Amino acid sequence: MEIPTRKVLNRSFTATGLASVALLAAALLFFLVPIAWRGSKAFLFRGTVGFRVMQLEYFERGDREKVKEDMQKALNARQPVYDKLDAFEEELAGMSVVDRMQYRDALSEVKDGVRELFGPAPGDPRPSLPRRRYGQTRMDRAEVSLHHLLYIKTYDYSDPTRMGEVVYEPRRQEFEGTALEDMFGYIEDNFKEMMQPRTELYWQFLVDRPIDANIFGGIWPAILGTFYLTIGAVIFAVPMGVLSAIYLVEYSGDNWLVSILRTFVSTLAGVPSIVFGLFGLAFFINTVGVSESKSVLAGALTLGLLILPMVIRASEEAIRAVPKEYKEAAMGLGAGKWRTVLTVILPSALPGIITGIIISMGRAAGETAPIIFTAAVSVGRALKPSQVFNNPTPALPWNVYNLATEHEMVDEIRHVQFGMVLTLIGLVLFLNITAILLRARISKKLRG
Repeated sequence: MEIPTRKVLNRSFTATGLASVALLAAALLFFLVPIAWRGSKAFLFRGTVGFRVMQLEYFERGDREKVKEDMQKALNARQPVYDKLDAFEEELAGMSVVDRMQYRDALSEVKDGVRELFGPAPGDPRPSLPRRRYGQTRMDRAEVSLHHLLYIKTYDYSDPTRMGEVVYEPRRQEFEGTALEDMFGYIEDNFKEMMQPRTELYWQFLVDRPIDANIFGGIWPAILGTFYLTIGAVIFAVPMGVLSAIYLVEYSGDNWLVSILRTFVSTLAGVPSIVFGLFGLAFFINTVGVSESKSVLAGALTLGLLILPMVIRASEEAIRAVPKEYKEAAMGLGAGKWRTVLTVILPSALPGIITGIIISMGRAAGETAPIIFTAAVSVGRALKPSQVFNNPTPALPWNVYNLATEHEMVDEIRHVQFGMVLTLIGLVLFLNITAILLRARISKKLRG
């Protein structure tokens, strides 16, 4: 090949490689930046006085006197709203039956909107559900509730050639000429005084227990459950995977049986994760009976099977990469086969083995399908280590899916969903960075 042609090809391959790296980086930024931005709102946001009251009641966190003072300011600002509602109800009592029926449904919607925004009125019984006690605890959701209270969503069908267009009409028009007409303008003008917003740094999102199906509180049980499942999977998969790799490389030789075993390992690596979940339910729970129903133990064993092929292949490649001279030198000094493996080959292959193990941990931490049937629940407490053998647990991947698709207040808790995703991504990135640092440190020690 002529030198100019070779230079052109080399430059083309270099440009293609750089373009691929840039495209990958752009794709990562495209996905990670929105997740990081929206996930950060679980930790840093403008909280209302309702948030501070909730924190004080459930976690005894905050200055009690300051919270009481802020709550009293909010109640003073809200009192005219309750007065106008009472005045309208008195006015309603003097109306005709037809007029009362006209306003009945509209008034019910207004009351529901006020309760959603501010919580129960003074003198009302305390609701049993925490979600009904504090009104909106975050200003972003409070602004959404305010819009629903001030405006009515309708559709404009005036153009027969087009679909109906969404139109928001002021709700005050429904009560024009009544005692309630001025209430809507008052709420809009005094909204901040009614909510008493303040910037909150809620790092306790990581360590607080969830309250009322993750509407309030933090995600500690899900973090701890993910940790239990991941560590349990590694405890099960690593010894079996490393020993299998040692056998395949150092003891088995090359024959048709070993070729079949390697084919099985490669096939297992490509099996869909949902199949592992069904197998874990059928084998570990229904057949072996490691627990009566879902448990961390059953989920960890299932995840262990899932990552086992990855551990075997990574360990096998790391052992193969050890120079043959190391083994020949050890055996030349009189070391036996197993002693050579234990004292020479495994330490030399350790960087690659650890890298494979930690990457496998990252996959185990992020898997949802295998734990649906074996370990995960939507709501649960943080488990003690002694409870993992018979109890299920929340876990970050399953809770993200559950909160994003099945929760009754899915739109109200978007910050929780993205906060969980950000935490899970952070956990996986931490594991991968740990793998890189460990590999570099061990390789440096081996080089002397």
